[in-house]
Amino acid sequence: MGSSRGNPLKSLSNRCLLRLSSDTHSLFHGKTFNETSLTTQRRGFYSFSSPNKLASCKGSHPLRSFSTSSSSSKVGFLGWYLAKLESNPIITKSVTTSLIFAAADFTSQMITSASSYDSIRTLRMAGYGLLLLGPSQHLWFNLLSKALPKRDMLTTFKKMFLGQAVFGPLVTTVFFSYNAALQGENAEEIAARLKRDLLPTLISGAMFWPTCDFVTYKFVPVHLQFLFLHMDNLFDVHGKLKQSEHRVVGLLT
Repeated sequence: MGSSRGNPLKSLSNRCLLRLSSDTHSLFHGKTFNETSLTTQRRGFYSFSSPNKLASCKGSHPLRSFSTSSSSSKVGFLGWYLAKLESNPIITKSVTTSLIFAAADFTSQMITSASSYDSIRTLRMAGYGLLLLGPSQHLWFNLLSKALPKRDMLTTFKKMFLGQAVFGPLVTTVFFSYNAALQGENAEEIAARLKRDLLPTLISGAMFWPTCDFVTYKFVPVHLQFLFLHMDNLFDVHGKLKQSEHRVVGLLT
């Protein structure tokens, strides 16, 4: 019974709506249109209201705009830097190491040096990171990841031992020799510097770097390991610089 009452009311409502639409159309266009045209307009309206139709209209791309904005939020300096690490790893790591060394030396001089700022020293540090340490670290970390690919405790301790026994002494020796040669020292003076500073530097580093090495080799992805170690360098550099200009920077390996 409710259905029989509802149908006349619905029919009456449709006729009123049709009449109103017809009168409005006639007022503006001087024409009438039937229920078929009204139904067509209704279908067109509902069709136009769908998200896909709206997105396909000229000059309107809401879905594409939303996708673009959400993806662009992931793009920035970090995304650009990670892309460079993948496409140009040696150059990117070398430049990064150079900038970190320059920043570490600059801030250390501002805090600990009583004399005027030595820009040549900062350039030496930057050059060491760019030409020597950056490329060598890239090769070293990749070599370890291929030779010892696992991240279990035993493998991690093996990497730590190799870093402290092989890579650390090697790059520190290279640094002392590089830095002394740029200051005009001859072979005998360089040898004397190594004899005086190398072992104390390595002993001092053994008090700090094994912990950093453990975290690096255990948890940090290979392509970011150099960056994690250099962040440690940057935060710890001021304490190390209490020893000497050369010995301290040699620890930054």
